[in-house]
Amino acid sequence: MGALVRKNEAQVPVVQKEEAQYLTFLLGNEMFAMDILGIKEIIEYGSLTTVPMMPEFIRGVINLRGAVVPVVDLSARFVRPATEVTRRTCIVIIEADNEGETQDIGVVVDAVSEVLEIAAANIEPAPSFGAKIRADFISGMGKVKDKFVIILDADKVLSVDELSMLEQAAGALPAAEAAALPVARQ
Repeated sequence: MGALVRKNEAQVPVVQKEEAQYLTFLLGNEMFAMDILGIKEIIEYGSLTTVPMMPEFIRGVINLRGAVVPVVDLSARFVRPATEVTRRTCIVIIEADNEGETQDIGVVVDAVSEVLEIAAANIEPAPSFGAKIRADFISGMGKVKDKFVIILDADKVLSVDELSMLEQAAGALPAAEAAALPVARQ
């Protein structure tokens, strides 16, 4: 499985993963992926409650088994046209790290494709320029069937300030109103 890699004998060995699993999904016609370990679940796109005074890429919030979860339109976040809701549109629930605390965030995607195993040898470092999104969102470029898949870093898709804004959005609803949100369909 993992291989031990030693730089110097004095250093502690580092375990390097040979391959990892990634959930692939479409935004427009482009394939993206996220490490499956950061994904909690995938749900059908359902009714959202909009929260006033939020950026356009924050679609609103959903009630996920009693928890208020903010929902981000990933296309709009990447300064693209907002996602058009179709039968294949999904919300991927991810766990993002916000200064040591995890926060559930729903991410709207055009369609979920599949879970792929990508060998570490087939992942190139993030480009320094030329991608349509900022390179700090990208953890690597996976080579799959002679094409590149943009592997996103779930913790960096949203900045710390934006994550704080999402917390405020979720907290902006009074408890009674949050409890009255329609429960997301699963």
